[in-house]
Amino acid sequence: MDSLTQLVLGASVACAVINKAPGSKVKIAISGAVLGTLPDLDILIDYGDALSNMVLHRGESHSFFYQLLISPLLAWIAAYFCKQQRYYARWVLATILILVSHSFVDLMTIYGTRLGLPFSNTPFAIGNLYVIDPLFTLPLLLGMAGYFDFKKAGFTLNKLGIVLSSVYLTWSLLAQQHVINLTKQSLIQQNQGYDALLVSATPFNTLLWRAVILTKDGYAEGFYSLLDSTQDIKFEHIKSDHSLKTQYGHLAPLEQISWFSRGFYSVDKIDDTLILTDLRMGVEGRYNFKFELDINQPHNVVRVVSRTNKEKLLPWLLPRIKGEDIPSPYLNASQ
Repeated sequence: MDSLTQLVLGASVACAVINKAPGSKVKIAISGAVLGTLPDLDILIDYGDALSNMVLHRGESHSFFYQLLISPLLAWIAAYFCKQQRYYARWVLATILILVSHSFVDLMTIYGTRLGLPFSNTPFAIGNLYVIDPLFTLPLLLGMAGYFDFKKAGFTLNKLGIVLSSVYLTWSLLAQQHVINLTKQSLIQQNQGYDALLVSATPFNTLLWRAVILTKDGYAEGFYSLLDSTQDIKFEHIKSDHSLKTQYGHLAPLEQISWFSRGFYSVDKIDDTLILTDLRMGVEGRYNFKFELDINQPHNVVRVVSRTNKEKLLPWLLPRIKGEDIPSPYLNASQ
């Protein structure tokens, strides 16, 4: 999730666990916010190239095992900062919950989080929440505001914010599963075969969902809003030469993106340059992660910045959420 969400989530969890123990509310919240932000500092590590920096993010710092190992030390620092050494046990619990909840919420996005290190290198991802979702973050913010604005009731309001965010998270999981089922039914009705299916939340909401399928001759993208008047999902098919994956699959960058995206990537070739695209994040015509690879220098990977107008997103997004049958504004954009 975004940095603000993780910061507020960390502060909320710390204040909930430390509860009414004597001490500065401000210091407790600051400590929780810092702990909630720590796992994402791995983004400062340079792994050598743009693609490696993407796929190796959310690694050891997001692993439950390493988080449990480091928690006693971080808890001691937080307790010392807050002058609450006698509540060290609470701080250990708070630190564990903050770090684990950080990784758990990241798991809800489609990016990929390696929770199981060092025992498993699998990048787990569910995709029921977009990386920025105001309806998940807002209850936490309001709960923290109540925590500082009210005396005794503030503790309850903070916990209520956590509960409401958890309820929303549960709703998003149920909504996603509903859309997955509808997508499968729609594909059967269209007699459309596919090799793999992915359904993820679109920006800032859990009403409009994006479905991607891998086909024999490429891939297809469709959108479904819970407010649509029909359950038939229209797919736009994009041809892609899968033989390129086989021909150049031995190159390390292709192995990386194939592993990290769980197969949801495309390869295009222009002269001696391969274009690698992660199909999970973004929309057709404007993907968040696209890379250029020189075949003659396969270790030289450069990230491509999309040139399509991002300001087109909201004018399309809001009507599409409401159920208006309008195509993505980036569909025919030059990539």
